[in-house]
Amino acid sequence: MDQHFFIQNRKKLYETLEDQSLTILFAGEPAHQSSDESYPFYPNRNFYYLTGITEPKVIFVATKFNGEVKEKLFIQRADPWMARWYGETITPNEAQDASGIEDIELLDKLDSFINGQFDSRDYRHLYADLEAKSWEFPAKPANKFAAAAATNYPYLSIHNLYPVLSNFRVVKSPEEIELIREAGKITADGIRNVLANAKPGMKEYQLEAYFNFVLKSRGVTEFAFPTILASGYNGTVLHYSANTGTAADGDLVLLDLGAQYKYYNGDISFTFPVSGKFTKRQKTIYDIVHRCNRAITKKIRPGIPFQELNTFTNSFFAKELQKIGLINKPEELRKYYFHGVSHSLGLDTHDVGNYRDIKLVPGEVVTNEPGLYIPEESIGIRIEDDVLVTDDGHEVLTSGLPRTTEEIEAYMADNNKNLN
Repeated sequence: MDQHFFIQNRKKLYETLEDQSLTILFAGEPAHQSSDESYPFYPNRNFYYLTGITEPKVIFVATKFNGEVKEKLFIQRADPWMARWYGETITPNEAQDASGIEDIELLDKLDSFINGQFDSRDYRHLYADLEAKSWEFPAKPANKFAAAAATNYPYLSIHNLYPVLSNFRVVKSPEEIELIREAGKITADGIRNVLANAKPGMKEYQLEAYFNFVLKSRGVTEFAFPTILASGYNGTVLHYSANTGTAADGDLVLLDLGAQYKYYNGDISFTFPVSGKFTKRQKTIYDIVHRCNRAITKKIRPGIPFQELNTFTNSFFAKELQKIGLINKPEELRKYYFHGVSHSLGLDTHDVGNYRDIKLVPGEVVTNEPGLYIPEESIGIRIEDDVLVTDDGHEVLTSGLPRTTEEIEAYMADNNKNLN
């Protein structure tokens, strides 16, 4: 992503800030795993959205006085010895090139800078990303900093930037849309590789390996979320991700997976018969889900309330399942459909922002993922696309996969040598 993207995001933020304010955001640090191992590091997404920096421990500070904004990045001091073990840390020039921020300081100067600011200027506002999902949510560096600032400088008004930045992220820029599109293309190619190599009797993790191979061969190092590859009854468990079962002859295999491309995510669900042929019953249920998916896509456009997609899905499924005798009344639907049909997509797979209570606007990317789950028949089917809201309608960013039962069977017949 070009630095211009991050510069524009910061300018938009600065317009929302009060005068006499200091803003601080943290990239974060790798979480400790065990012994001398840490979990892989992922930068705080709001920090990345404003700076383009992907390295741990970096801190961003901006001050606003008399309408003038000054911004700084604080980075780690170079350590030649540690560089031999873990590689070089980001240099001032690299930080400038990525972020467009010209004033780069070393982290060991942060405390004196903060102290000097509060000693010499009459700050009235402190802004930080104070995300907290619940009362028990572990305190992040920003929350700890804000708590200390409130104690030491009780006259400060503390402001939470999390909802502000989350709402900024709902509408995607053209650059973001292209990255999501590419993540979807790579994800779809991975699915095709699974279809081309599947056969009855394979372990779920063996099928998963064919997806992983495509991602790694494209230079994709991270997944949008832990891959769900569920066969038979496992497909009726919404977030099953053990992927240790066996895809027996006659089973459906439900995939819910995504590539993460340059920090932006794809998210596709796909269901297919491991034998290459749907049974009559599987086809009946699949066709209901597919028709629902197509109908939802047609509804996605500017001005439609997000919640209307869920309302429509519930109504559609209730009518269809009553027709085939699976339920007797709409109230029984939750036995077979029990999740929302859509979420926002971007830097996070379940992307942030107050999109659930508002109407869709151009530039949003949302998922479309109806599903039916019948445990007593070991049938789990979910079909998911990533859809861009355009000025006059929508664009499916994940088109091109075989989607009807006939298309899936034909694709496997033409491309899967294991079934011929």
